[in-house]
Amino acid sequence: MHTIVGTWLLRMKTPIGTMEATYTFSETDGTLTGSAVGGGETTPLADISASGDQYTWRQRITRPMRLNLDYAVTVDGDTLSGESRAGRLPRTSVTGERVSA
Repeated sequence: MHTIVGTWLLRMKTPIGTMEATYTFSETDGTLTGSAVGGGETTPLADISASGDQYTWRQRITRPMRLNLDYAVTVDGDTLSGESRAGRLPRTSVTGERVSA
């Protein structure tokens, strides 16, 4: 089982302030799927991939503005850290903790 499976509270430090969202990852027959709830919307995660404890995925949001986000994080037990990026905008620091397995 992948170390990211479960529910996570993520915090993204953006130029407009710190944003929080709840991410849920699951695994079926070795395939990871996920979704995020935050900013008044629920969005699916796409192209989730893993290499050891390092994970990447893509996400499209419409609030607070339309953005295509790329994430790269490393899981260490019940915490994760990394970054997200929206196109040409600066990288955003991402931290999180597992809220349930």
